[in-house]
Amino acid sequence: MKVYLDNAATTPLDKEVFEAMTPYLLQHFGNPSSHHQHGREAKQAIENSRKAIAQLINASPDEIIFTSGGTEADNTAVLAAVRGSGIHHVITTRFEHHAVLHLLEELERSGEIFVSYIANDADGNLDLADLEHLLQTSQRSLVSVMHANNEVGNLNDIGRIGNICEKYNALFHTDTVQTMGHYRHDLRKLKVHFLTASAHKFHGPKGIGFLYTRKGLKLSKLIHGGGQEGRSRAGTENIPGIIGLTKALQLAYADMDAHQKHIQKLKDQLIGKLTEILPDVSFNGNSAIAQKSLYTVLSINVPALNLDLLRCLDGYEISVSGGSACSSGASSHVLQALGVAPGRDTIRFSFSKFNTKQELDYVANKLAGIYQLIAA
Repeated sequence: MKVYLDNAATTPLDKEVFEAMTPYLLQHFGNPSSHHQHGREAKQAIENSRKAIAQLINASPDEIIFTSGGTEADNTAVLAAVRGSGIHHVITTRFEHHAVLHLLEELERSGEIFVSYIANDADGNLDLADLEHLLQTSQRSLVSVMHANNEVGNLNDIGRIGNICEKYNALFHTDTVQTMGHYRHDLRKLKVHFLTASAHKFHGPKGIGFLYTRKGLKLSKLIHGGGQEGRSRAGTENIPGIIGLTKALQLAYADMDAHQKHIQKLKDQLIGKLTEILPDVSFNGNSAIAQKSLYTVLSINVPALNLDLLRCLDGYEISVSGGSACSSGASSHVLQALGVAPGRDTIRFSFSKFNTKQELDYVANKLAGIYQLIAA
């Protein structure tokens, strides 16, 4: 049995999304910056998509900018705050994606900003009283906190964080790459200035995402060239990708409650099975707590074996990861920040609407078999 449980890295393309994209690969191929009929058709498709996405997240179409994915969107948001709004202090966490952390490190090295990190406990819960303290004792700041961690699944209360930011006139950026398409976001209620998303995390195509920027904020261009995307992001638009992104998000919103119920049931099933067959298993962060973690991610750690556990599972055609796919071959900064004990192996299982109970039974049994074999 071939089992794919690395959906936090990327999800399979939904067939309905592929079908929606196909005409824009074959028939409607015009350059949207061209003024003839082919170009106008392409331009209209982009604007229809922008309106559809804005409607789903309760934003205005002119607050949506299409990007190449989450990394570009995160970079653009941070640079917009630092260079467009003159922010010199950024408050973040040690659990953010490297698309945020590495850029902040570079900006701090260059002297453009200084960075503060919100205190956290051993499970990765953020101390929001510390956030308030940092905002009280500093100049106007940018706060950058992801909605859900991509490695251990911890959910952050971005509603409460947004309210705190508003209280202290801080800008707020949240990376929703792991939660867009899995939770509903209302940008008229959420006190956020920048929000980022990527299509391939919710069964859309790779290479396309979007940045929400609250109306009235000035963007600092990351890519220079033509006047596309309202002169905010140069380069010919990825029309098939935009169509795919939109269709994927529409499908996700239409069936979100059913998918969440199905996936949470699978996750609970795997937690119960692993706890039963692996007495030394433990869970990273809040991964096993339904109310505090992303329902699509389960991060476990087990006693280290004298073998490559992930490669061994791959030999059974089981695809999982040890953490973030973006950090393959490197020590996870998230696990380090959590203080995960040495001598343990971490496995991240991440689920989608396409996974089944039979697949999870197969995975649990193979994992138990590996440990029984070593013990013998």
